[in-house]
Amino acid sequence: MDKVDVVVVGAGVVGLACARALALAGREVVIVEREGAIGTGVSSRNSEVIHAGIYYPRGSLKAQLCVRGRSLLYAYCAERGVEHRRCGKLVVATSAADLPKLDAIAAHAQANGVHDLRRVGAAEALALEPALACAGALHSPSSGIVDSHGLMTALLGDAENAGALLALRSPFARARRDGATWIMQTGGSEAFELGTRWIVNCAGLGAQAVAGAMAGYPAAALPRQHLAKGHYFSLSGRAPFSRLIYPTPVDGGLGVHLTLDLGGQAKFGPDVEWLAPGTAETAIDYAVDASRQTAFEADIRRYWPALPAGALVPAYSGVRPKLSGPGAAAADFQLLGPADHGCAGVVQLFGIESPGLTSCLALAERVAACVAGPTAAQP
Repeated sequence: MDKVDVVVVGAGVVGLACARALALAGREVVIVEREGAIGTGVSSRNSEVIHAGIYYPRGSLKAQLCVRGRSLLYAYCAERGVEHRRCGKLVVATSAADLPKLDAIAAHAQANGVHDLRRVGAAEALALEPALACAGALHSPSSGIVDSHGLMTALLGDAENAGALLALRSPFARARRDGATWIMQTGGSEAFELGTRWIVNCAGLGAQAVAGAMAGYPAAALPRQHLAKGHYFSLSGRAPFSRLIYPTPVDGGLGVHLTLDLGGQAKFGPDVEWLAPGTAETAIDYAVDASRQTAFEADIRRYWPALPAGALVPAYSGVRPKLSGPGAAAADFQLLGPADHGCAGVVQLFGIESPGLTSCLALAERVAACVAGPTAAQP
């Protein structure tokens, strides 16, 4: 049986970033991916925003890794020719009642090391974006957008150039310990068995299922997953905005915001639809509910009153693998190594939602450091 140093489960942006970092560190890496292409899950169903790191609680992994990841990502995209734009963002209070929320966001940003955020009044916000309506805003010049598929292609190229191998249509089936080695089995029509010293679980929506299929992994270390579906609508015609426009956050997300792609096309979303507890990943319906258009229009007109009637077109939807449910405070990322869960040779990544794209290179740094460190004894 063939043996490698590390198996990375999942070829989304985080899995590819981890594979790249590990391969560049001299590890022999195999990436196993269930689908027939890279990045078909959470990585292809998001806003493609590079976040500045302004929303997250001080000291949280989300705060640390977003700020670090943002810097790494801008530098990497510039170096590798990945399309991106530091277009900036306005976080807007659409009424006077929302102005205190801007103060709270600004305090989070300052504590997180985001020092370029600036409070602007309604008049200055209007000067920046004449179509905007708000009572005040925060200007984030470090926010931007990125071609996520171009990014993943570059990460895979780097990983493969450093010796990593990608196995598509190879879903993780199970793993068991044999001394100091994990014996990992894949399913599918071309199933195979592989020995590995480490398994890095970057399976996104399937992370809990993958962890649960590792023999001996403690069930108590599996966090409960809550799935939040978000719909996106695109704008027919060009939007009169040059920056991203975000309302103040809502329960479960950052509100129905306006983002731009690299061609200048505007899209709006996501909203938040909590899926039924226990919904299987294979049972997720990604169809866009066109009946939500009316609610979208109402939310958007709070900051863009001139949105033309009927200008929204259903675009796509995504599902976020959250670790907190409706009404609960947003949970942090979980990046757990042997010292955290007591199971040798395993790194688990749970709840990697936004800002996971921004944080991918910083997450990969942490994973590579974990694999390089001491291995906890098998309980």
